Amino acid sequence: MNHLKKQILTILHTNDIHSHFNKMGSIAAMISETKKQSSSGEEWLVLDIGDHMDRAAVETEGSMGGANVDILNMSGYDAVTIGNNEGLTFTIDVLNQAYAGLLCPIVCGNLLLKSTGKPPSWMEPYHIMNKGGIRIGLLGATAPFNAFYELLGLEALDPVETLRRQTAEIRDQVDIVIVMSHLGIMMDERIAEIIEGIDVILGGHTHHLLEEPLKINGTVVCGAGKYGQYVGKVTFERNPGQERFSLLSGGCFPVNEELLDERVTAAILTHRKEAEIKLSRTVAITDRELPIAWDEESPFGNLLAQAVRQFTGAELSVVNAGQLMGPLPEGNITEGMLHSLCPSPINACTIQLKGSNLRKALEQSLLPEYRDLVFKGFGFRGYQMGVLCLDGAEVHYDNSKPPYKKITELRVQGIALDDDQVYRVGTLDMFTFNIGYESLSLGSDLSFRLPEFIRDLVGMELQRPQALDESSLPRWHSVHGS
Repeated sequence: MNHLKKQILTILHTNDIHSHFNKMGSIAAMISETKKQSSSGEEWLVLDIGDHMDRAAVETEGSMGGANVDILNMSGYDAVTIGNNEGLTFTIDVLNQAYAGLLCPIVCGNLLLKSTGKPPSWMEPYHIMNKGGIRIGLLGATAPFNAFYELLGLEALDPVETLRRQTAEIRDQVDIVIVMSHLGIMMDERIAEIIEGIDVILGGHTHHLLEEPLKINGTVVCGAGKYGQYVGKVTFERNPGQERFSLLSGGCFPVNEELLDERVTAAILTHRKEAEIKLSRTVAITDRELPIAWDEESPFGNLLAQAVRQFTGAELSVVNAGQLMGPLPEGNITEGMLHSLCPSPINACTIQLKGSNLRKALEQSLLPEYRDLVFKGFGFRGYQMGVLCLDGAEVHYDNSKPPYKKITELRVQGIALDDDQVYRVGTLDMFTFNIGYESLSLGSDLSFRLPEFIRDLVGMELQRPQALDESSLPRWHSVHGS
């Protein structure tokens, strides 16, 4: 297409906001203010690269993502893609309902419904739009956690091959190709190296902050960090007679919390109040407090282990105490209370694990460097890893002995553990990613249990007779007075 004047396209992009609603009013204000300062003839595009939603936030949990959709609409986004926090922590039915209200396209090319072989009704495999005579091709891709997606009725395609095919399909129809990639920086760099025809990759998933864009094989690669701390801005220009757009400037700007969009801020407050009302439903009524400790065995930690074992039907269960943020109080236990005490969007799973790998993890649980490990990610929203909590097994240990020699006796359902025997263990999907207690990832025959989160399992366990009494029974026994 011949163009007779200079064209400028500026893209504002966010990623991995993870329902930090405290930043969204400022982001909306920055989007508005930045557009006001634009030069004559400059076209604008506002995009989100996924993980805008996070069910650790009350507003998201109480509205099942509806609050996020409302704020995306009010902030003026032109298109979004989805991350694993949208795709894996909500069912298709819930997303159907939430995204029915979104006013902009949801673009993702590598997710299909298993039942139809087509994208869900609310998703487009790619989207072409026109801004002031600039034909823009938007592609999207999300991290292909296929073992999880299959349980939700979805199929995750290879994102590289999908993007290669789609780029070839639309390149001649558009002036600029933009990839919204919730794949991580290493995948973004690989895609830039091996796929011709992409002008810019806007990235997320690995929370990378690129203060200046990378240029790889003619493709500009960007990323705007995490949690709404930054807004990315990248500007392209094309002079008369030029075929492709070229990078004019790019970078990331700290979100100025002194700027606030009052409409968005008021909407967030309303959503929070409504969410708190929805989450006030009683789950159970308890007759005692269940304490939690992260550095030693405690009743609430034991209850979580019981919940996972009851739900999975495994021989024994192993969970980490750090999933629980505080003690379970006596009295009326609501959905909101369980959400605040166990905010991580983590699912249970079963794994076939050798006794020796189980023993190693339990030995590590006696070491401060494992119990005190501080990290975020893979669904974990706690402060530190915490000790391992058990159900269906008992450990005798001597803390005066050296590391990895402290366990003196280990029994599974009353029978001495055999290091060579394989046990069916109920645990948390987080551990299968080789996080924290690494030996818990070394099993086989993984079976993930979706869509229930571990807080849902705690709610079920609280309704089981004798569950509270059982939680006070010790699983860890110190010997020799250590």
